[in-house]
Amino acid sequence: MLRGRRCSNLAPDSARHFVQTPNQRPSDGDAPQPRPAAPKTTWQDLLANSGRVKREDQPPLPNKIPLHAAPTAEPARPPAPSPPVKPPPQRPFAARPATPHSYAPLPPVPPVVSAPPSAPASVAAASASPACAAPASATSESAAAPRAAPQTNASAAPIQEPAQFDAPVESPMNELDRGALERRLAQTNISPRHQIEAWLAVMVKLGASDLILRAGGRPSTRVDGRIGFLPGRVPGPGALMEVLEGVVGRDRMSAWREHGSVDAALQLDGLGRFRMNAYKQMGEPAIVLRRVSDQAPALDSLELPTAELERLALRKRGLMLVTGIAGSGKSTTLAAMIQYMNTGAERHIVTLEDPIEMLFTEKRCVISQREIGIDCSTFHQGLRHALRQSPDVILIGEMRDQETVTAALDAAETGHLVMSTMHTVNAAQTLDRILAFYPSEQHKQIRTRLGDNLAAVLSQRLLPRAEGKGMVPAFELMTTTPRIRELLEKGETGEIARTIDQGGSPGLISFNQSLRRLVQSKLVALKDALGASDRPDELVLALRGITSGTSNRHPNPTPREE
Repeated sequence: MLRGRRCSNLAPDSARHFVQTPNQRPSDGDAPQPRPAAPKTTWQDLLANSGRVKREDQPPLPNKIPLHAAPTAEPARPPAPSPPVKPPPQRPFAARPATPHSYAPLPPVPPVVSAPPSAPASVAAASASPACAAPASATSESAAAPRAAPQTNASAAPIQEPAQFDAPVESPMNELDRGALERRLAQTNISPRHQIEAWLAVMVKLGASDLILRAGGRPSTRVDGRIGFLPGRVPGPGALMEVLEGVVGRDRMSAWREHGSVDAALQLDGLGRFRMNAYKQMGEPAIVLRRVSDQAPALDSLELPTAELERLALRKRGLMLVTGIAGSGKSTTLAAMIQYMNTGAERHIVTLEDPIEMLFTEKRCVISQREIGIDCSTFHQGLRHALRQSPDVILIGEMRDQETVTAALDAAETGHLVMSTMHTVNAAQTLDRILAFYPSEQHKQIRTRLGDNLAAVLSQRLLPRAEGKGMVPAFELMTTTPRIRELLEKGETGEIARTIDQGGSPGLISFNQSLRRLVQSKLVALKDALGASDRPDELVLALRGITSGTSNRHPNPTPREE
């Protein structure tokens, strides 16, 4: 019996063949036809028959390996030496065109030698462009000189930051200090906290007012109102979060995560005291640090109306407001008034601050400084309990809402001197902001209470000095004269502004009068004064000796109907 397996899927002429196992013989009746031996085929035959390479054009291969033959091991061939790779010349950093918001231009870039023939086409085209072409003498000298060992960044200037620190001319960050800071920040083992302390040290040395740090961004400072940049990069979000949590603590960190902003104070030995505001931007942490003076300044050093402020500081009761934008010196003015009390009167002063900025040394006064979030929860709660703490003077860091304004008026009516700040630009806007906290049906009552208790409103604006170093304040002072009290009870805030501009009575000084004095004494440039004025046209006329007089006043102002 035939033991084999017929292949049913073969070609018809080969279907009679069997696949036999060794030592197997087919029967006589069904013997297969002998298959002629297939010629041995080489790789050359396959290539010739495929039509890709003709047989007569195919060069002889060194070793012909039959398809059915076992491959023989070829001797190892040494690798062919590769041609030397020439590094392409580095393309210099192209400086951006100057724009109104650009900073100091980059240093000039040295010429670049033309690219060798083996360089890529893009590099060769960049080297052959007119902006990057080298002089003929430099090219010939480099071609004649023997090629030295390649050096990193030998022919191109190091790429610098697009915007360098643009400090004022009088107080620049010299190259020695910049190099020391760069070496300090380049250390691999420096912690994020020490990195921030290094920037704070530079901030103190430059006399900057603010240091702005955003996660992963460039550290920036504000010197005399101008923004500049420091070397290095701010740590990433994770590292900055660790530093922030170590400074503000877990409770305030929870408030930061919930509200997106938190205030704190930072005291560093050898550097001083800083007020810090941590906030979120694009979901990542950011910090603004403001330097706080170690000692309260004297009133006569602020270039403010010293006599009026001394008289206001010695009042027994009333409401004193210092207004202005952020960074206009409101806290400095209030600190100077408290220091004047501390040296000239015996009082108990209670402060409510968020956070505590300037620390006072007690002389003739008892000064209790309370911080919002640590000693009390809110300004309103702290002010309500302060009335039971035997105060003579109550300082409120900021009046932000209706409850705080009402509590401040209550404290002033009970015989206390209350001092606070608001983020308004002049006296008329301050009165409108206070009235905006209340519904319209209560405006008449609030105006009456303000007329009885408001002592003065001092509005400040800081301007750069004409000499280029430092800032000088321009101010508007409104004390409650009988005319101001009458207009306030009638609700004519627009007429109050015109009465201040006209002056004519002690305790009323307008912004234009203050700016005129600064320009005439050459403390402030004219363009800066015009930019800070609410009425620049009238300021120009006043500088020419032309005053508005009383022509702008309405002869018979109509009271506002309630």
